[in-house]
Amino acid sequence: MINKLDAALSFHQNALRVRGQRQELIAANIANADTPHYKARDLDFNAAMKSAMAGASNKEAFNTSKTSAKHLDGKPSSIGGDALFRPVIQGSVDGNTVDMDVERNQFADNAIRYEASIIMINGQLKKMLSAIQGQ
Repeated sequence: MINKLDAALSFHQNALRVRGQRQELIAANIANADTPHYKARDLDFNAAMKSAMAGASNKEAFNTSKTSAKHLDGKPSSIGGDALFRPVIQGSVDGNTVDMDVERNQFADNAIRYEASIIMINGQLKKMLSAIQGQ
């Protein structure tokens, strides 16, 4: 039963993680809008979700061997999907590639989609709760 519950919620769980990771990247872009030579980054959401849903394949992609017990496991801390550099729309003199209009739009879009995932998870949980209670 726990596996079925986990499977039912795993898609939105992964979506929230990837959205949260993307939000951090966009926030970093906004924070570094005036930093010379800073390159704006973003996630390919589709690739990150496919990687997150594949799950086990990520472990094989980052296979390391430990030669000491003090070494870290080598498991990636993120869900998947590497941060990519955004294409330059309008370059600046100092080499910074952050376009605040693009960043604000992407930040708002990602926040709305994050909120939508939370609403969908809440709906699923309410349906399950009503089914459990027999209502």
